[in-house]
Amino acid sequence: MKKITINMLSSADKVDGQGVGSAYLEQVALVKEGATDIFDVVINSKKKTDIIHHHTIDLDHFFKMQMSDAINVAYVHFLPTTLDGSIKLPKAIFPVFKKYVISFYNSADYLVVVNPSFIKELVSCGIDEEKIIYIPNYVSKENFYSKKKAEILEIRKKYGFTEKDFIVLGAGQVQTRKGVQDFVEVAKKTPDISYVWCGGFSFGKITDGYEELKEIVENPPKNVKFLGIIPREEMNDIYNMADVLFVPSYNELFPMTILEAVNSKKPLLLRDLELYEEILFKKYLLGHDNKDFIKKLNELKDNKELYKKYSNYSKEISEFYSKENVLNLWIEFYTKIYNERKEKINS
Repeated sequence: MKKITINMLSSADKVDGQGVGSAYLEQVALVKEGATDIFDVVINSKKKTDIIHHHTIDLDHFFKMQMSDAINVAYVHFLPTTLDGSIKLPKAIFPVFKKYVISFYNSADYLVVVNPSFIKELVSCGIDEEKIIYIPNYVSKENFYSKKKAEILEIRKKYGFTEKDFIVLGAGQVQTRKGVQDFVEVAKKTPDISYVWCGGFSFGKITDGYEELKEIVENPPKNVKFLGIIPREEMNDIYNMADVLFVPSYNELFPMTILEAVNSKKPLLLRDLELYEEILFKKYLLGHDNKDFIKKLNELKDNKELYKKYSNYSKEISEFYSKENVLNLWIEFYTKIYNERKEKINS
């Protein structure tokens, strides 16, 4: 049987510290290594292929869609609304950029969303619902997994922590949308808890809230450490070092940090966003505001049974997003759209 050829187009790994880059690397590895008998996968190739999967919305990718007779698939890693609080562009340019994003998505034959709750918003932007499919993100359990206690103690020592420290981890780009200010405010109110943030200013000075955030990063409270952008191959150490993943973001799709953290069974404390309900099955602690966050973190620190309960919940989330489940979704999707196009050509 002829293999289906897929060209993965992306510039996501050119900027360090982006969840989009992590999602791209994981998805490509999953399909490339997990279905060698079905797909022939190339990356950023100029060769003619059956399917072109656009992982980023580069302008040259947009033009390629217009000229290519391949099946064009676009990954939806963000929506126009999630750009607010992420990057700061001149007022005249921002609306144009948002229109470009929608135009890019409209030009694709199919859109893959990582969270089903965003289908409704895409439809409200004028995109045909029939061409949208939901396939969740995936994280390799070979790269993200629980380490032994002795190893964790060594990692803590490396970063200046002891076995007794209760460590709360935040991860992602330092930007307003990610709730960095709230992360720090919560830390100020809980001086007996240690806080670590991994991530930096991936987009430099155009990051929304750059000046205020830069001041916070350079002058954090005593119990907060900003580690900057950590290479992805070292992030498993950070998750193992931490006791909790705290995600105070105001807007997300499906944070890769969550999938990475649950592989090491870390309890999740998230802002009460509707988008988490469908993808995380309410197996996490939630908070509406800083007061809630402070209360829940203290409870996790002091209540061993509660901690164990949410640690087990994270394990269950991890098991649901298994390699086999997500790979089968991709196989089904790619073969379906290829066969439909083939039938159309032959009819």
